[in-house]
Amino acid sequence: MTGPAGTELGPVQCRICGGDVHGFLDLGRQPLSDAFLDPGGDASGEFFYRLAVGLCGSCTMVQLMEEVPRERMFNADYPYFSQGSAVMREHFRATARRFLEKEASSESPFIVEIGSNDGVMLGTVRDAGVRHLGFEPSGSVAAVAREAGVAVREEFFEAATAKAVREEYGPADVVFAANTLCHIPYMGSILEGVDVLLGPDGVFVFEDPYLGDIVAKTSFDQIYDEHFYFFTATSVQQMARRGGLELVDVERLPVHGGEVRYTLARQGARTPSPAVAELIEQEEAARLHAPETLRGFAEAVAAIRGDLSSLLRRLKEEGRTVVAYGATAKSATVTNYCGIGPDLVARVHDSTPAKQGRLTPGAHIPVVAPEGFSEPYPDYALLFAWNHADEIMAKEQGFREAGGKWVLYVPEVRVV
Repeated sequence: MTGPAGTELGPVQCRICGGDVHGFLDLGRQPLSDAFLDPGGDASGEFFYRLAVGLCGSCTMVQLMEEVPRERMFNADYPYFSQGSAVMREHFRATARRFLEKEASSESPFIVEIGSNDGVMLGTVRDAGVRHLGFEPSGSVAAVAREAGVAVREEFFEAATAKAVREEYGPADVVFAANTLCHIPYMGSILEGVDVLLGPDGVFVFEDPYLGDIVAKTSFDQIYDEHFYFFTATSVQQMARRGGLELVDVERLPVHGGEVRYTLARQGARTPSPAVAELIEQEEAARLHAPETLRGFAEAVAAIRGDLSSLLRRLKEEGRTVVAYGATAKSATVTNYCGIGPDLVARVHDSTPAKQGRLTPGAHIPVVAPEGFSEPYPDYALLFAWNHADEIMAKEQGFREAGGKWVLYVPEVRVV
């Protein structure tokens, strides 16, 4: 793959198996997706890296080709809170209830979450009186969980920290991670930690964006610094085997634009569900891991960039007012890849207090509270939080009633 300046990308070494990773998509120079800036500060030191994606020809794992240091991404000021969406609150509470019903059957059950964020899932476990522990290295969200009575270790999960927990708490019935495992390049240490911590009949469950949905929907904004891996049943099955585990179940989830929940157990401990073979067969039929499929995806991404940029420039020339809704992490990919700045989008409305009053990474678009969305309504609103479209559009019915129109870009650019 050749980058924008004509320089070759790759191959690089696969972080799972050591094979060659060949690039198929280059999204150019990008900032940290959650590093919102103080408008009065000095932006000259803003961190940028090259966002490119490749496929391992050996184990089929799709992954970033340049790693961003974890301490830069997940720090004390990390601004994402899981409980910010009503849909996600209920999703995680239902997940906790499911674990309590189906997996917490030992004499003194113990549930561990990697990347526990503000504790919305473990809060339900706490309310049931079940032993639990969250690993959350980002101080701001860990503090919220701790204040709610959730047990948290403010550190990264890896082999060494897992050993310390096993010595203090004993084995875990469940190790869970949501929208976290795909963030972690050092997968060998994670799997070693799971092997140490997991009880003989325990399960390691994680849910993350699904490559099949990303390709089908051309949802290229799912690709940003925090998402290092893009899992499939095929690649997870191979990854599990390398860690002494077995993929025993998969479940498609509608959240975050399309995810899969993977359940791993010790080899031979559980009979794999037919769903595993079915999803792998679907991936083979769709040629999901074929280089030509992924090159076609890259071409569709480039087409969206052209269409979205053209639309926004036309609206500017017509004198239309355009704002955005949802200062999501993935919106950094869109704004910086498509060249969208405050000249095309005046502001971004977002409900997260930690983001309000700041500027978006790289593009430097002001972030304001959603309460000002109607003062007055804009002509158009670019919906960055498209995965919460139903929830947001229901909340902002007045916008449509006032003649406002939403701009969407997944799976193609359109105005509704």
